[in-house]
This record gives sequence, C-alpha cells and structure tokens, in this order.
Amino acid sequence: MRFHFALTLQALWTGVCQAAMQHYPAAWGHYDVCKSQIFSDEGLTWDYMACQPEAADMTQYLKVTLDPPNITCGDPPETYCALENPYMCNNECDATTEELAHPPELMFDIEGRNPTTFWQSTSWKKYPKALLVNITLSWNKTIELTDDIVLTFESGRPEQMVLEKSLDYGRTWQPYQFYATDCLDAFTMEPKTVQDLTQHTLLDIICTEDYSRGYVWKYDKTVRFEIKDRFALFAGPRLHNMASLYGQLDTTKNLRDFFTITDLRIRLLRPATGATMVDENNLSRYFYAISDIKVQGRCKCNLHANSCVYDKEKLSCECEHNTTGPDCGRCKKNYQGRAWSAGSYLPIPKGTANICIPNNIGPVIRPNVSSLGVANRKEAPQVALSTAPSVHVANSKRGRSWNSYVAPQMTPKPSYSRVCDNELLRCQNGGVCVNNVRCSCPSDYSGLLCEKPRCESELGGCGGPNSGQAPLTPPSSPRLLLLLLLLGSALRREASCWPAVL
Repeated sequence: MRFHFALTLQALWTGVCQAAMQHYPAAWGHYDVCKSQIFSDEGLTWDYMACQPEAADMTQYLKVTLDPPNITCGDPPETYCALENPYMCNNECDATTEELAHPPELMFDIEGRNPTTFWQSTSWKKYPKALLVNITLSWNKTIELTDDIVLTFESGRPEQMVLEKSLDYGRTWQPYQFYATDCLDAFTMEPKTVQDLTQHTLLDIICTEDYSRGYVWKYDKTVRFEIKDRFALFAGPRLHNMASLYGQLDTTKNLRDFFTITDLRIRLLRPATGATMVDENNLSRYFYAISDIKVQGRCKCNLHANSCVYDKEKLSCECEHNTTGPDCGRCKKNYQGRAWSAGSYLPIPKGTANICIPNNIGPVIRPNVSSLGVANRKEAPQVALSTAPSVHVANSKRGRSWNSYVAPQMTPKPSYSRVCDNELLRCQNGGVCVNNVRCSCPSDYSGLLCEKPRCESELGGCGGPNSGQAPLTPPSSPRLLLLLLLLGSALRREASCWPAVL
C-alpha cells in the first residue's frame, strides 16, 4: 500500500515537473464563454469574460443580388460552346426547365453533386461591349471574416475582376483586391501577391495575377481573397501566435475594420477567353459561371455575445454583459452607469468584458473587478483562432436549427441585489430563499447561500468536540517517516528539473 502511494506521488511530481517545462499550448481560450459563477469573499458572484460567436459558413444567411437583373442565362434559352473546344456546343441553358436552369442560388447550394450545379450568365453576344456583372452579397449585419473568401468558376476564371466590400450596408464601397491577367494593362497597378505584404502594408489594396493567368481552367478554378495569410503576418505561418493578432485587433481600429463587412460585391469585368484574341464568330464560348462561393466568418458582437440568431431572415447577436442592439453596441436601459465600450481580447485568454453597469449598483453582489476593465492580469501569450461552437440559428422557413454549444446560463439576468431565486440561484444545505433577497440558513450553516458550515467560526473550528465532525488525528510515526522520505525525494527531483524550466 505504501509502495503504491509512493509511486502515485512520484508520478504526480513527474507530471508537474514536465508541465512546467512545456511551452504554452497552441490553443488557449476561444472566447466562447461570456460569464461564469465564482465564489469570492462576498459569496457567489459573476466573473465576466470577453466572448464571441462561433465562426460559420456565412453564405447560409445572405441575400444575393445581380446587376443587371436579367444577366442570368436561360431567358430566352441559349446554347453554349465549351471554352476549350469551340465546336463542342451542347450546353443548353433554359430558365423554364429545372434541369437546364442556372439560377444564382446554385452558387450557395451543397457541393459534391454530379453533375456540378452552378450559376451562369448570358454569353458575350454584345461584344465588343464589355460583359459586366455585379454580384452583391448582403447580410444586413456586420460580419467579421475569419477565413479566405473562395470563388469557384466553371467557365474559366475571369481575366479581370474586382472584389469590393462595404461597411455601411452597401451605401459606399471600397476595393478589397483586384484580379487580372495583366494588372498594369487592366488597372495600371503593379502585380503583387499577398506574400509581398508586411505588417506595415497589410491594409494595402493590391492587384494580383495569381488567379487569372494561365489557360488551365479545368484544374485552376478558384479565386481567393487570402484572409489567413494576412492573419499570419501577426500570428505566424501556422497561426500559433494569435495573441499577437488579437493584440493588434484590440489596438488598431483600421485593422479590425479591414476584416469587417456588411456586404461583399464581386465585379466581373472580362470573362475568360483562353487566347489573346476573342473569336467574334463564336461568342457563345464566353460567359461567367460560378459553382461555389465560400465566406467564413462570425457575427460581430463587440465581444459581448457568444451566440448569434438567424430569425425572420435576419442575423442578430444574443447580447450579454447588459448590452443590447444588433451588434451589442449599446447598454441596456438602467445599465448606463458608465459609457458603453466594446470588449477586449486582452489579457489572454479571457479578455476583458467591459460590462455595462447599473445606474445604481446594489450593495449585495458586485461584478468581478476584472470584468470592468480594471484588472491587468498576466495570462498565457498564445491563443488559437476562435472556433468556439456557440452559434445558435433558428430559421423556421429553411428548417435550420442548430446549437452546438451555449455557455452555461446560471441565471436569466445578472442581478446586483438578488441573492437567490429558488430556481437557478438556490440556497444550499436546506436554506430557504426569502423574497429573492437573502437565504434563511439552518442552524448548522451560514454564508450568503448557506454554503459555509457554522462550525468554521467556532472555537476549535470544525474539528472541535462540539462540531459534529471527527477531529483530525496526527499521522502515525511510520506514515510520517514515509512522508518525509517522499518529500526529500521530491525536492531532489525539483532540483533536477528546475534548470530545464529556465
């Protein structure tokens, strides 16, 4: 028995020593919990943390608009030729036949079908007039991008294209990136790639030829806007040091705005031609066709919510921290004891909630000081990009309803004068909640929620003769000798592993 106990203690000490020598893990907090309950000197209280929804496929919740409206093929029906073979003209588009129609919704349907489904434009029958198409994706909600934007073309990648963003619901637009086979000729811009960017030039708008050049369209179908490569300028090649990126996002508004959108617009300016000259005798070879658009992101909730609801064709944050609004952008009524502020990613890993406080804070329960943006706790310097499974979607029309994780809700609303409610904040050890204000405790217990044995405050403590608990007995001499030997062995092991920690 003693030998087993010694081995257990030895294994425990070895684990502690090894843990001290390890680096911080790649994944720290995911900002998936907005609050938790803790015990303090005042009893049970709330600890508030910065939180955000899960990253998800945002194409499920958008509205798509095409300009011009009649640019989709099939009305009237039209026959198309293959780009690589002008004599293979057996592709028909007919809007009145489901199997032959190519409406815009097919850019967002489930991939992997055979044959592939895609949206398709009319052909370039009005050449030399430019074949121009604007595809606008609108969310009616601020979205934070978390992964690359990826477009998959079935007609050959366009020779000229612009990706634009809006932060004000489509009222104004700014370019995200230009794409061309010849950037100088198309946009009078020097060609660059995302690898040419640095931390200081990350916000520069570039023109790239990576996704337009080369007539190998059967194999190179995708056009990207590289979000993660831009993240990596601060977080490292494998995004292991997200703390650095989070710190920049906290302190640099322009950087955070760069990855924030309400709308995206894809401007198709010139289709793939596959040659230097356009074949004017066979213009049915030239058109746009997109089979898939990927936009990965999360609702922007200013770090005041860990879930986002899609209801009645609209996204909105389920706000915590006494905030309200679609983006949790203001304090609730009667919680305006100080000006609203967005949450902060720092300090890692819990961040700072910056909660809204009541106009008059009650005297009984107060929020944890760290949640008010006062504390400056030193935490581990590395986190992984948040993938906290916490989005809740309710969409009766489309039949979607999923909720992978929702942080524990200990009480419907945090209260600063309520101690108990007999439902979620129950009095313990047989105590009775009186008027939702205090717990009436049995004679053997005390404390805010009757959580403390009364004997703790009595003479002799809970081990006294009248406490009802068995008194503590000193260990026997042989057991004491064994403990001393184990302690000496542990100290020698500490000496051996300590230099590795330094």
